[in-house]
Amino acid sequence: MMPIPPFGSREFVAWRVNVQGQPRCEPRSYSDNQTTSRGVTTDGEERMEYVALLRGINVGGNNKVVMSELRAQIAAAGFGHVRTYINSGNLLFEAEDDGSHEDIAQAVEDVLARHYDFPIRLALLTGQDYLAQLDELPDWWHGGVARRDALFYTRGLDRDHVRERIEAMELGDEAVYFGEHAVFWGKFDEKSFLKTAYHKRLLREGFYRQVTIRSGSTVEKIAAMLSQD
Repeated sequence: MMPIPPFGSREFVAWRVNVQGQPRCEPRSYSDNQTTSRGVTTDGEERMEYVALLRGINVGGNNKVVMSELRAQIAAAGFGHVRTYINSGNLLFEAEDDGSHEDIAQAVEDVLARHYDFPIRLALLTGQDYLAQLDELPDWWHGGVARRDALFYTRGLDRDHVRERIEAMELGDEAVYFGEHAVFWGKFDEKSFLKTAYHKRLLREGFYRQVTIRSGSTVEKIAAMLSQD
């Protein structure tokens, strides 16, 4: 097995199998000329934008989390400009810039623990980190891919273990990119999806319940929300 570069580097491993002739698209720049990841309140206080992605919630039945209630709970904890996207636990908010990443994550986890009696795992990124990560994605993410998904690492997950397990898989007509905050996984042909490692192997992995998955369209919608605010 080839050496595994450290997370956060620009090196990556990507497999492409039987994908010759796929159209090449220029990557979209998400972070250029955007200033929303760091804002200023009316009293002149700088605030940092965050993206929180929740795992293990539902819109009904067991583990129910209502997004309007979640927004109110996060706002009551002192966070600003709180909003959500669809009902799958995509939360954007602002916090005072002098707070550490760990403090912000712990504060959000405390809110969740107070209001919900089931465990909710959390992936937390600054708006800057979220957008910068998308700018580093390989060309295939922006091209002719039948399905795109991002597996975001929740807090406490052993990322090296995730990478080792995925690299040990025999991939089909698919590609994988290991980012600092997520694994980006493309499946090129809908007809061959059932033969991909993503479909056949992922659910069996022990780490599966410790990643929170977003479709490519949701990933890009969140980026657009960060860029437009």
